[in-house]
Amino acid sequence: MIHPLTYVHPDSKIGPNVKIDPFTTIHRNVEIGEGTWIGSNVTIMEGARIGKNCRIFPSSVISAIPQDLKFKGEDTLCVIGDNTTIRECVTINRGTADRNMTKIGNNCLIMAYTHIAHDCEVGNQCIFSNNTTLAGHIVVGDCVVLAGLTAVQQFVRIGSYAFVTGGSLVRKDIPPYVKAAREPLSYVGVNSVGLKRRGYSIEKINQILDIYRILFVRGYNVSKALSIIETDLPVSDERDEIISFVRETGRGIMKGYIRRHGAEDMP
Repeated sequence: MIHPLTYVHPDSKIGPNVKIDPFTTIHRNVEIGEGTWIGSNVTIMEGARIGKNCRIFPSSVISAIPQDLKFKGEDTLCVIGDNTTIRECVTINRGTADRNMTKIGNNCLIMAYTHIAHDCEVGNQCIFSNNTTLAGHIVVGDCVVLAGLTAVQQFVRIGSYAFVTGGSLVRKDIPPYVKAAREPLSYVGVNSVGLKRRGYSIEKINQILDIYRILFVRGYNVSKALSIIETDLPVSDERDEIISFVRETGRGIMKGYIRRHGAEDMP
């Protein structure tokens, strides 16, 4: 049902059972999937592709042009996956010629006042808490949790199943499966709670812990740590994913564990 006080451009494609509340504006070249609800005072701009059964809360702006002075009006997209919830006052910009789209995966929860800039790629089942800010060209894996007031610098990568504590400034890449905290941002352990919730066994979590003890706790440089991990630890999908992530980093990875005065060593 489309409220009579809503404006929908005739060139847009609205799927069946879509509900759009009053005072919302849908621009040209927009596609909205079946069963999606869009609240009042939402603006969906050119290039938006919104999946099925999404919920977009009041005052959000989806697919506005990038806040990038290099943008020259090229045709680009902002793609939102199925079953994703976007809370109040979220802004998600469309892509530039660099990657041609900003993409949010399926089953994500993007909480109020979050900003996701141009050319970001966000995986499935991610949770971004209030006031999370992503600059341009950021890649986020699946099942990542960013706590409130997290700010991520452009071109950073965050691996799947990572947890970043609230108020963090993310300037370096964060490998998969870890918890990141402190300033400067550092490794503080494996995201064991999140992994258990996703069905990982204790044995598998301990294998991941063994990898990160070598990489982050024992004081090796990155090259030496990767060599030891590859030589001494059993092959697994998680081991190979971590090795590949670290080797492919552009900005470098975050710091290892820093022992505080009087603190016990990490397990």
